[in-house]
Amino acid sequence: MTNPIAPGSLAGRTAVVTGSSRGIGADTVRLFAAAGANVVINFRNKEARAVKLADEIRAAGGRAITVGADLTDRASVDGLMDQVAAEFGAIDILVLNASGGMESGMAADYAMTLNRDAQVGVLDSALPHLGAGSRVVFVTSHQAHFIRTTETMPEYVPVALSKRAGEDALRARIPELTAAGIDFVVVSGDMIEGTITATLLERANPGAISSRKESAGKLYNVGEFAAEVAAAAVEPIPADNTRYVGDTSDFAPEA
Repeated sequence: MTNPIAPGSLAGRTAVVTGSSRGIGADTVRLFAAAGANVVINFRNKEARAVKLADEIRAAGGRAITVGADLTDRASVDGLMDQVAAEFGAIDILVLNASGGMESGMAADYAMTLNRDAQVGVLDSALPHLGAGSRVVFVTSHQAHFIRTTETMPEYVPVALSKRAGEDALRARIPELTAAGIDFVVVSGDMIEGTITATLLERANPGAISSRKESAGKLYNVGEFAAEVAAAAVEPIPADNTRYVGDTSDFAPEA
């Protein structure tokens, strides 16, 4: 995993990454920490993994804390932000990485609650701690970003619709964020090999990942995609506030 951020360039800055005890979130945190940032590892129920990651970062000379929070519970999220402020002060980078909706045994509206409502709730809770020059990064998939124009696997449709709804709700806040000097960018990626979502999709629809890989020519792995997310937090924001990762030729853009 190559770090796109120069060593020491984030010294004194604080990065919060939701859902960062494992996978893309965890690797993103590693990259921020290696660049000198104070990092906040958020988890819902994977505390042991979060603690192990924080210990790893501290052993390498970085600063890290772990904060558990249920992102669908505003009081829990407020507690997360209060703890970050008490430990590090202002938030400079907020990565909205946590998502879901394919888990079994959840309520019918869980995907929308997590992927739309909770994303907006996390932003609202973080706003008092985000100052001029800070940045919000929302992580999504091509399958969700292009859901209005390009069909996806039936098993993923509820997640795709809810993540697109979350993206739309956050984009509606761009004028407000811009007025406050806060940048906003969406990172949209193709299927990522090695993620929980890819595993669940492959289980529900055998051959789905290999088929998409053949069509795209390449699928990013977790570390490669995390590097793109980290880069999105510091590099110039592309047109339409969207950074595309991976092939988009099979997806029809909106008119």
